[in-house]
Amino acid sequence: MFIARCEVSDFKKLVVWQKGHALALHAHRVATGIRRRQDVPLSSQIIRAAMSIPANIVEGRRQKSEKEFARFLQIALNSGFELEYHLIVAQDIGAISETDFSQLLREVVEVRKMIHGLLKKIGDRIHDQEQSSAPNRTEAAG
Repeated sequence: MFIARCEVSDFKKLVVWQKGHALALHAHRVATGIRRRQDVPLSSQIIRAAMSIPANIVEGRRQKSEKEFARFLQIALNSGFELEYHLIVAQDIGAISETDFSQLLREVVEVRKMIHGLLKKIGDRIHDQEQSSAPNRTEAAG
């Protein structure tokens, strides 16, 4: 049974999606402000990594099992690490300000922590379900 689907019927109600969406919008605003021609590919990578986070939460939310949802959450988490790296590069080469970098980094870390927490919660439920569906050893021995 996919408990998360029953608890929250709309991905927009997931706080982790709300925060991820806000992060994507903020990253998009900052990245579109990158004007130097040689930095356009970096701007594109920032936008893609940032958009991938909430997009994978949405896609995972529509899956039929918690294991599949967890797989998409892992992709979202990895996109968060990718975004952090692109932001570091952008700040190091002077493409974004220290203020924008610091604000976006705080948001990225917060969203990653939330995804990690959700992954742990789902993992615990999957483990509990597997334990409850496994045959009892004392029954099997008897």
